[in-house]
Amino acid sequence: MAKKKQEKRKKHFVLLGLGSIFVIVAMTFTIGKYWVEIFEKYQEKKTLEKKLVDLKEEEERLRVDASKLQDPDYIARYAREKYLYSKDGEYIIKIPEE
Repeated sequence: MAKKKQEKRKKHFVLLGLGSIFVIVAMTFTIGKYWVEIFEKYQEKKTLEKKLVDLKEEEERLRVDASKLQDPDYIARYAREKYLYSKDGEYIIKIPEE
């Protein structure tokens, strides 16, 4: 009779041990999965912050360009340089850039 109780106790301890191991493995897996997600989000945040800085710099550059385009003299000079337009009696000689 005492032997049966001991065997029954051993079974309970084995089941309890296996259950505990399963819970520990499941929790470790879950925590690991969340750490990977957190790391990926951190990397994405760094990338997006850099992109935000770049976009703000571009926005500022575009604001400056837009304000310059309000000046008729700037527009005329830009058109002459970029599109080779000339004033009356003016000759354009294009020098290739190296």
